[in-house]
Amino acid sequence: QVYLVESGGGLVQAGGSLRLSCAASGSIFSIKTMAWYRQAPGKRELVASITSGGPTNYADSVKGRFTFSRDYAANALNLYLQMDNLRPEDTAVYYCYAMTKVVATQREFEYWGQGTQVTVSS
Repeated sequence: QVYLVESGGGLVQAGGSLRLSCAASGSIFSIKTMAWYRQAPGKRELVASITSGGPTNYADSVKGRFTFSRDYAANALNLYLQMDNLRPEDTAVYYCYAMTKVVATQREFEYWGQGTQVTVSS
């Protein structure tokens, strides 16, 4: 079981910055994929993702503006999404995501944070 708690959303003017945080706890060492998604009315988008041993991937719409990072500390994992040069079209609810895989059965489990609202005004 993995638990994800997000923070850091809010209201910002276009061109501004925000940093989202996601505190992961539980079976963090079984996490294979971590990601940030966003949900706007009628549209869900994968913003950034990283799979164990692989590169970080970004949606074309955020490349060069968003940075996905992570750090491990005291049996906890923190994920961050640094968002710079924000645009009104970045307005959405942002979700932290983790996928674990049980080696013995190859079963995958998905976990989601509660979501945090990001609103960018023009």
